[in-house]
Amino acid sequence: MKILLAVDGSEYTKKMLAYLTTHDELFSTNNSYTLLTVNPQLPPRARAAVGKDMVEAYHRDEAEKVLSPVTKFLLRHGIDAKTVAKVGHAGETISKTADSGKFDLVVMGSHGHGTLGNLVMGSVATQVLANCKVPVLLVR
Repeated sequence: MKILLAVDGSEYTKKMLAYLTTHDELFSTNNSYTLLTVNPQLPPRARAAVGKDMVEAYHRDEAEKVLSPVTKFLLRHGIDAKTVAKVGHAGETISKTADSGKFDLVVMGSHGHGTLGNLVMGSVATQVLANCKVPVLLVR
């Protein structure tokens, strides 16, 4: 199975990984894993002020902070996952990556703000569920 793990470095990523380790059908060296983290785009004025190279370095560093611990965790369990870092709107980017990459499953942690929280703040998980054609497993 080809699985996309959407990670953001939060406690919810850790809960998602803990869930995976307890389910052999999901956490197996027989599966193929890709880690995806999405950084929000910096405001235009900030990008203009610091320049393209500095913006790219910033996004690279932020992605590394998220992907490195998860990669190490998976390697300790014998899983060598591919890593992908993108810049954009998280919900939309996760959905597009899952669909275009022909993944069998998207797994992500959910902050679980609830309906009222989603109305006020929006929810990456809600947006992925609404836009993704690939099955999504949310872990809270």
